Amino acid sequence: MSNGTTDRIGWWIRNSRALLSLAFPLILTNFAYVALTTVDIVMLGRLGAVEIAAAGLAIALFNQLRTTGTGLVTGVGNLVAEARVRDDRQRIGALLFAGFFWATVCGVVFCAALLLAGPLLVLLGQDPAVVDKAGEFLMVLAPGMLPCLWFQHLRHFTTGLKRPGPLLAITLTSVGVTIGLNYVLIYGKFGLPAFGFVGVAIATVTVFLLSFLAFIAVILRDGVLRSYLTSPDARRWNGDAVRSVWRLGLPISGTYASEAGFFSVLTLIIGSLGVDALAAQTVLNQIVYIAFMISAGLSHAASIHISEADGGRDYVTARRTGLLGLAWGVIAMLVVAVVYLAVPDPIVSLFLSAEHAGNAGVIALTATGLLIAALMQVFDATQNIGNGILRGIGDTAGPFRISLVGYWLIGLPAGYLLGVSAGWGVEGVWIGQTIGLAATAALLLVAFLRRVDRLHRAVAGVPLPEPESS
Repeated sequence: MSNGTTDRIGWWIRNSRALLSLAFPLILTNFAYVALTTVDIVMLGRLGAVEIAAAGLAIALFNQLRTTGTGLVTGVGNLVAEARVRDDRQRIGALLFAGFFWATVCGVVFCAALLLAGPLLVLLGQDPAVVDKAGEFLMVLAPGMLPCLWFQHLRHFTTGLKRPGPLLAITLTSVGVTIGLNYVLIYGKFGLPAFGFVGVAIATVTVFLLSFLAFIAVILRDGVLRSYLTSPDARRWNGDAVRSVWRLGLPISGTYASEAGFFSVLTLIIGSLGVDALAAQTVLNQIVYIAFMISAGLSHAASIHISEADGGRDYVTARRTGLLGLAWGVIAMLVVAVVYLAVPDPIVSLFLSAEHAGNAGVIALTATGLLIAALMQVFDATQNIGNGILRGIGDTAGPFRISLVGYWLIGLPAGYLLGVSAGWGVEGVWIGQTIGLAATAALLLVAFLRRVDRLHRAVAGVPLPEPESS
């Protein structure tokens, strides 16, 4: 083996370790968040198909707006990473304030939107009985938007400082508290009334708030992070920082909203096919969402590393890091796909109890969808990491434009045509969704390679060479 090949292999190994060491705590934190809704879906599955369909509809709407708000503060991590390289502590404190400002604005606006969503859902063809129960759920869940977005802001802020450790302290605790509160509030234990269906929403909001407060407490015990949180710059208005977060975050928010909206509209289409179809969609979304958290962690980690390379105008490393992140994303999703293909029925049965009348059909339908998801999630991971690596080199508008094409001009028509027009039902919608994600992933990869090549040419004045060892 030549020295050049050995050096290249050495680079991939060293940088895989660096990437995964940052991605791992982010993935665990993602799992902590998704555990909240996963526990909710599992508990609701014990109550019946109507309950899980209504909660699924409510959670889909909540996640649509939560994702949009999270997108607006996601760029804080990249801006903090750039300021950290320059050792600009004043800028970092100002970005902390700016992120909290935008998280609060989004939280208030989105809470109001969720409370007013009921009549619109009926007009969109959803079952009135399901909409009524979804409205009850949202009445309690909507205020949880504020602590949820505050938590997301702190998450991206600490990631930008490459100190995601505090996130790990909350992971197992939040999961345990969610399970305990769901059990107590649904069935009425320790002298509390049995809230049933709505108890799940109460538990979720409570855990959002406790998770945020726990995150603050852990940061205050970290000497490095505490200095930023208690800095005067973190408590005063800085128009430039507020505008910077807005400018970088708005297209990210648009991209996230486009993606979440794509899934939400497909959920509404599936909801028009019946309660069983909507229940199956709710469970399948949750299963896939768990695996998606792996690629989300890899996406953020690759984005931060690329932002550092971009700050040093090292576009050879930026390119290689982007491809490295994509490779790990595909590998991870292929491993998960093997599990889906091997044991689909037992996985689905974890979320739905066959004891309730009618659930057997939902289980069978969801198991079929899981086979489609084995391929779909590979493309989903690729497009998610593609968003992150483009953000790392400063392109946030490109992913938004690409999402409009891939999701809305390709995926949505394909889902409607196959699922409704062709009569393939929910399976057709899922296949159309897969087509949209595949198109988006391909366009994002091409856009990244073209942009990094253009930036390298501008710096070096030569075509992008094959990478040498660094």
